[in-house]
Amino acid sequence: MDPVLRAALLSWDFRLEVILVLVLAGALYTRGWLRLRSLRREPRRSAGSAAAAEHGRLATGGRLAAYLSALVVLGLALMSPIDVLGGQLFSMHMVQHMLMIIVAPPLLWLASPLPFAMWGLPVRARRQVATWLKPGSTFRRRLRALTSPGIAWMLFVVVLVGWHDPGAYQAALRNQLVHDLEHLSFFVTAMLFWWHVICAAPHIHKRLPRGARIAYILAVVPANMAVGATIAFSGQPIYPYYVGVPRLWGMTVLQDQMLSGIIMWIPGSMMYILAALILISRWLGEEEQKPPLPESMWAQEENMAAPGLER
Repeated sequence: MDPVLRAALLSWDFRLEVILVLVLAGALYTRGWLRLRSLRREPRRSAGSAAAAEHGRLATGGRLAAYLSALVVLGLALMSPIDVLGGQLFSMHMVQHMLMIIVAPPLLWLASPLPFAMWGLPVRARRQVATWLKPGSTFRRRLRALTSPGIAWMLFVVVLVGWHDPGAYQAALRNQLVHDLEHLSFFVTAMLFWWHVICAAPHIHKRLPRGARIAYILAVVPANMAVGATIAFSGQPIYPYYVGVPRLWGMTVLQDQMLSGIIMWIPGSMMYILAALILISRWLGEEEQKPPLPESMWAQEENMAAPGLER
């Protein structure tokens, strides 16, 4: 094996704060998942236990796998050789960002984390969180105002584009605190963005119609493609930091920069398009499952010539 590749694969930056957050998040979710899973095995002696059993059906293996997979992705992005190599290869740094923006957040929301986290909390803490999120509470109103679909979309795009400004990106590469702020802002705004796409709990906003969600996703693609294409086709190094670091595997600065732009431009944009296609597929599937119109509504001569009938 190439000694450079071997050294890279063995380079792990185990950060205690990251490990603690991931372990606590995983333990909280898993505890809640196990408790809800056990509820559906309990006999339905009352309306309350029947409701609990219904909640227990949320605890599917797929949700647990999605949540734990998301935590693994975050761990790999922040502590594996991906993070270490990101300091020398712009393309690897871009892969790290893509994992934090378009892989981990959708997986977390698909796992429906709120009910499991609530059941993983002690009773007193669970009641306190429920109080904050109950209809009419001040916290709920403020959270709804600050995380509306328009604000979430705007924050996501501004952060995505803004951190690729040469000054901001250089600052992140040269200062660990700024670098951590960059990663945190990428992840938080991505979580807000994908929240409105997947519509997981807490349901404090009006659910976007399927068509609006498709447009919501696709509206990000032009900005993402513009940044990626600008990086890929630039004829000079955009970020001087990478000029001064040792080059790996004979890749020049411009080759690395081009590869980074292509990663953001093509696979990155395709992930948003794929999410939109999944929503379109589900939309069409729901239309196919609708019962056909009764013959009495379309067989008359005047209806057969009409431009359309609503179901």
